[in-house]
Amino acid sequence: MAIRKVVKIGNQTLRKTSKPVLQFDENLWQLLDDMTATMIETKGVGISAVQVGVLRRAIVVQLEDDKFLEIINPQIIKTRGKAIESEGCLSVPGFYCDVERPKYVKISAYDRNGNPFEFEAKDYIARCVCHEIDHLNGILFVDLTEEGRAYKKSNGVE
Repeated sequence: MAIRKVVKIGNQTLRKTSKPVLQFDENLWQLLDDMTATMIETKGVGISAVQVGVLRRAIVVQLEDDKFLEIINPQIIKTRGKAIESEGCLSVPGFYCDVERPKYVKISAYDRNGNPFEFEAKDYIARCVCHEIDHLNGILFVDLTEEGRAYKKSNGVE
């Protein structure tokens, strides 16, 4: 596992839509392992492939201290409820703001071997999953609130 450089706000890679993963092979496995190592090293709780400069629909979310969920080609099937909580991001270091997200999310996705699965999450994990899926679509949490948009404007970043 290698630690990769985290792409920061202002880099246009973060604004691009990631492409679906088509090959479930050693290259994907290495990417997922590197993403997990990078997330742990940078003290994150979720990371998307785009955050390490790879435009593929892959994310990793920490479930517990030593458990991680790898999510490939996620599709949100269902959401329920709303909650406003503080968020931060490895790609926007040092900035936090309140963001509205679903309290519950159900997704369909694939694991690292190409096996389909569904996953349900609520509260904090639902927030993390939605945050990371947004990354795959070129959306940053700072795009979702007035406070975040003011941060972008005052820092001259998009």
